[in-house]
Amino acid sequence: MIILFLLFGHEIQAATNISYKIEMLPWEEVNNVLPKYSKFTVLDIETGKRFKVQRRAGSHHADVQPLTTKDTSIMKKIYGGKWSWKRRAIVVINKDQWIAGSMHGMPHGGGALKNNFPGHFCIHFYGSTTHRTNAMDLSHKLMIFKASGKLEEYLSMASPYETVEAYIAAFKQQDAYISSLISVQKQNWKPILKKVENVRITRMPILPAEDLTQEISIEVPIEIDWFIKDRGRQSYSGKIHLIRYSTMDAWKIDSDLFLKENDLK
Repeated sequence: MIILFLLFGHEIQAATNISYKIEMLPWEEVNNVLPKYSKFTVLDIETGKRFKVQRRAGSHHADVQPLTTKDTSIMKKIYGGKWSWKRRAIVVINKDQWIAGSMHGMPHGGGALKNNFPGHFCIHFYGSTTHRTNAMDLSHKLMIFKASGKLEEYLSMASPYETVEAYIAAFKQQDAYISSLISVQKQNWKPILKKVENVRITRMPILPAEDLTQEISIEVPIEIDWFIKDRGRQSYSGKIHLIRYSTMDAWKIDSDLFLKENDLK
């Protein structure tokens, strides 16, 4: 039996002494590697749990179903016993190939397998898009970078506005790892993120990138709609304060101030 350990994209050493490296393959390539009706294994980065699936459809991403009732049960445990649209970083294992991906956990549409799963769910890879847009879903994109071990590299090159978008996406997906990478201060993120049922940016004016190349501090005006557990909807209109220690460093967010202004701490 092969026992595997994952640490956000570092090489994985199996008990057989075979070293596997996670690849971030483009969707065009994955679409051929994992054709319709192919079967493969999904490994959840956070929990280490894995289950088998079959691709049934999908042209812009993979529409898949758990293979058996047991696989459905494992997938539901990964989501804490409740189906959810939350994105999760995963590795797709196909023979000796390990591919970074992102899944959500909500059954929808049609399903054809006897697996106690009412429909199918979606797995995205780098370059995948949703049915409604021609661009990558930001949360899926962040999870793919996370699974491949390239999230810090992505954030190191992100503009202040991309950094803010990633930070808010971390609240939406309740992902403490992403939050911690972007925050100036250390936080006990899990109880904070559990309060957030949903969140979206409703307005964020963007300055040209060339105007910001020499800045090491910036305040970004923003309007946000929150949906907070036991509180309901609340709105925020203010500024997010970002800093970096040199023009070569990644942007970070003053979380102490932001959390206080949004009554999340």
